[in-house]
Amino acid sequence: MATKKIYIKNMVCDRCKRVVAEELQKLGYAVLQVGLGEAEIATESDDVDMEQLRDVLENNGFELLDDRKTQLIEKVKLAIIELIHQAGEQDLHINTSDYIAEKVGLDYNYISSLFSSFEGITIEKYLILQRVERVKELLVYDELSLKEIAYKLGYSSVAHLSSQFKKVTGLTPSHFKQVKSAKRKTLDKVQE
Repeated sequence: MATKKIYIKNMVCDRCKRVVAEELQKLGYAVLQVGLGEAEIATESDDVDMEQLRDVLENNGFELLDDRKTQLIEKVKLAIIELIHQAGEQDLHINTSDYIAEKVGLDYNYISSLFSSFEGITIEKYLILQRVERVKELLVYDELSLKEIAYKLGYSSVAHLSSQFKKVTGLTPSHFKQVKSAKRKTLDKVQE
């Protein structure tokens, strides 16, 4: 029995992991593990029908990643999403460059340069966009005060959160909360 790790773009939540696992099983693969952005399967031989796999994933809104650099970029995005969405469970006051370098297992300067050249924005800008989307989500839930949200997401103050939020959205958090009509983006579309 051979094992193969596959990397998948746009796989950013537990529902995504469940869909991918189900689709891999339908194709007859033994699913060993499914995590954010990746899955490991067992096969009878080293032969995996990559075109069939690509088609099934694309039909479900995912993308099979073949290229090593593209896989690395996806790992960086997933590390950032994981960091932002597990705030509270992890300390968001940590050094994000160290966190990303540790998660990806490469030098941060290399990762940062590669990310910028592939995505057209810096890792820092991507992180800010993800944080703002998380702020929007928490504002819509209306369970936490702005001060609690600022602390939870690692902002130094409510003023810092508000300034960054307005720079990205054009609205203050309180105005956003009032109108709640500003559309939130799915996590995989944040930079678009």
